[in-house]
Parts: sequence; structure tokens; C-alpha cells
Amino acid sequence: APMAASIDWFKEQGYPMIPEDGFTPACVPGAFDAWMMTLNEYGTMDLPRILEPAIRIATNGFPLYPTLAGFLKNLQKRFQDEWSSTASIYLPKGRAPIVGELQRNPDWARTLTQVAEEYQGAGSRSSGFDAVRKYYYDGPIAETMVRFMETTTCRDVYGKENHGLMTLEDMSRYHASFEDSVSVDYKGLTVHKCGPWTQGPVFLQMLRILEGYDLKVMGHNSVEYIHTLIETMKLAFADREQYYADPEFEAVPMDRLLSKEYAAERRALIDPNKACILHRPGGFEPTMLEESGQKPWFEGDTVHLEAVDHDGNMLSATPSGGWLRTSPIVPGLGFPMGTRAQFMHLDPNHVECLKPGKRPSTTLTPSLVTRDKKPYMVFGTPGGDKQDQWTLQFFLNYLEFGMNIQEALDAPTAHTSHFPASFWPHTVKPGEVGLEPRIPVSIGEGLSKKGHKVIYSKPWSHGRCLAIRYDPVSGLMCGGASPRTGEPYALGW
Repeated sequence: APMAASIDWFKEQGYPMIPEDGFTPACVPGAFDAWMMTLNEYGTMDLPRILEPAIRIATNGFPLYPTLAGFLKNLQKRFQDEWSSTASIYLPKGRAPIVGELQRNPDWARTLTQVAEEYQGAGSRSSGFDAVRKYYYDGPIAETMVRFMETTTCRDVYGKENHGLMTLEDMSRYHASFEDSVSVDYKGLTVHKCGPWTQGPVFLQMLRILEGYDLKVMGHNSVEYIHTLIETMKLAFADREQYYADPEFEAVPMDRLLSKEYAAERRALIDPNKACILHRPGGFEPTMLEESGQKPWFEGDTVHLEAVDHDGNMLSATPSGGWLRTSPIVPGLGFPMGTRAQFMHLDPNHVECLKPGKRPSTTLTPSLVTRDKKPYMVFGTPGGDKQDQWTLQFFLNYLEFGMNIQEALDAPTAHTSHFPASFWPHTVKPGEVGLEPRIPVSIGEGLSKKGHKVIYSKPWSHGRCLAIRYDPVSGLMCGGASPRTGEPYALGW
């Protein structure tokens, strides 16, 4: 978060929460430095070669796909009325494009071309990555972003018009860093996740609780099985709300939360016959959450991607945050500002309270699995708070129920909205369980009898999970992509 972003500032401006859109929730974009640092440390190719396909696609265009077409149609009026820089790229004919039309982004192509030229002019690979970092965070890109937010106001969801809070000093101060993963062992595998500034450890807490059950005996997607999963999810996400935050600012008891002893305490709270409607973070008295309204649903901008090469190097990443619907395109750069500060709270007693320089929490949660310290699997999905709920079921489908990767991805899933949502306005649906309609009605009825508030989601709507399995002995790779939305895919060569 910018150094000027404080609880006092937002309260003085009359904000009940940090808004989801506009310039005030904009944070320093960290992804660029993270990618460059990773390529410098682990990559082998020169940056211009890596960027060439992206530059070509941004220049020549790609056929518009249904999700993006619907997204642009819904936002057409705001782009036309308020965000001319976005309209110039995404409404090039003065209207929302239709499926199959070419979508170009010449500003983004120019930005990447300039980055490639900075790299080439540096003289060496290592110097090249230093040069592009300086160009982005200390040079023209940072200057363009900050100047745009200083000279332009942007209306937010509360109807307030504000400039941005970010400065050139905020941009220059930021440096990405490598962190150790957090992990637990489950059935002979080691599952690795990002730290507690993400929701990744939720997945690990759920595995710890579930290892105390014989899931196979319950039967796949039986009433007992889904009930156990949902109650486990409620407990893990309650801990997320109570404990997870940027560990450089808050003390997160990760060792305790991932211990077998703590998991046993949490497991003992699960009643096999009755759904719990309370919010029960460990170490605190249970509370009753009040249901809050639901904001209109928009298909998100998050993607998940993963890659495995012939040497078994594995990458799992879930990029997100440059949302077209929450901030206008920065003229000349081709991308909007991220508005992740909406995840932070104005209550100073909340673990995820806003503090200058603090990383906002994120739902982004890629997964990487090893066996005996050798590469085994990567997987992940877009989907906000539901990501670890859906990928948990994929993982259990594969490991516990013997499904192949595609079967495990295709199988219908359940999720809960029992806890406060990460995104503004942090909606809560106590006890709610969403089922894909391929789960039989009789199962939904059985869950209702246990006290769950069952709703049926749209068909094939729970996430877009991807997975790759790697065998280090044979070198064989097996990948799969969920057919949900018709847009994920797996490629091998």
C-alpha cells in the first residue's frame, strides 16, 4: 500500500470501507519485478525473446472469447462515459466488440517493446534485468502511472472523485523477494503453498484436518463427504480471517496453525450430523456472522497458468489484479492500476487492517506438489475465495478416489460462502453451500437436513482448474484443463 494510504485518511474522507474501484485502493504493482527477478534467477532465455509472443499478440490481436466479450459489454457505458483511455483500446469501434473480433492493445505492445529495448541496451543478461527494473519502478513507466493519478480523478463505488495516493517514492521503494513456501505432508506427498499474505495456507490447514478421516469410506460426493469438506472449509477460513496477513507487519502463528495437534483440536469441533452456523477461529470465542448483501457478479480478470519442462522444472502462478472494471487504463501503457487495497480493513484491530507499506492479502493461491523432494504436480484456478475450495476437491479426487487428472478436474464440486468475502464489500452468507447441479438433488436434500443452506450454482461454473502431473523417472507429463467456461486448455510438446 502507498505510504500515504492510512486508516485516518480514508475515515477523514468519509469512507466506511476501502472502495473496490478508483485510484485510492491502488497499490504498487509488484508482479513485474517478481517476474523479472524470477527470470533472472532461474531463466535461460533473453528477455526480448520471452516478450516477443506477447508483443506480437498485443500488436496483431487475438480473437475475442465469450467471457471477455460479455465483460466488455457490461462495462461499455462506464468506459464510454468516464474512462476514455480504456474505451480507446477495448471499444475501438465505439462499441463493445463481439466474440471472434480481434482485440488489440497497441499501448501494451509499445510498453513491452520499450522494456525489451532497455534490456538490449544494457549489455549483459544480468544488467538487462537491472535496467528494466529501473525503467519500470524508477523511470518512465512509474512516472507515467503516478502522473496519470496525480492529474486525473476517478469516481469510485461511493461516488467520490479522488486522485491516487501513490508516489514515485512508493514505486522506487518496492523490491520483490523470494520467500520459502509453507507446506505439509499428505499421503506421501508434500504440498507447497505461498505464505499467509495469500490464502494458500488454508489449503494446508484443510488437508491437516481431513487426514483424520477415511474419505474413501465416506464415498465421493456423498452427503457425509461434502458435509465434512464444508465444515473443514469453515474452520480453515475462519482462521484465515483471524490470523492471515503480511507477516512483515503481523505475527502469524503459522507453525501452530499447520500443526497436527491444532488440526486435531479443530477436527474435534466438527459435528458429523449438524452444520455449524457460527464463525469459529481458533483461540477465540465463536461469533454469529450477520448475512450481508451480495454485489453484482462480474467474471473476474484472474488467470491461472502453469508449466513443466523436460527437466521437471515446475511453475504454478495465478496472476491477477489489473482489473479492467475497477480502474482506467493508464494512457500510453496499456494496463490499469490494481486495486488490491480493497482487501484491507479500516478497523485497526483487524489483522488485515490498512497500514502504509503493508501488502494487502490476496486470494491468489497456486499449488505445487513434490514427492521425496522431486517434482510431482502443479495445479490451480481463478476464483477468488473459492480457489482453494475447488482445488482441494480436485486434489482429493485424484489422490483419494483414483481419478485421472481430467476426471478429477471434471467432477462436480461444492463450496461455501460462510465467511467474509475478501473483496469489497466483504459479503457474508452464513451457512450457504453452493453445489454444481450435476450433484444429485438427493445429496442437496441430505445436506439441507444437516442444516446447510443449499443453493445450486449454474452448470459447470465452479472455477477453471488446471493441473500437470510429472513423473521424474520416465519424464512423462500428463496435463488437464477444466472444461468450465470453455476457455482453459492444456498444451504439450
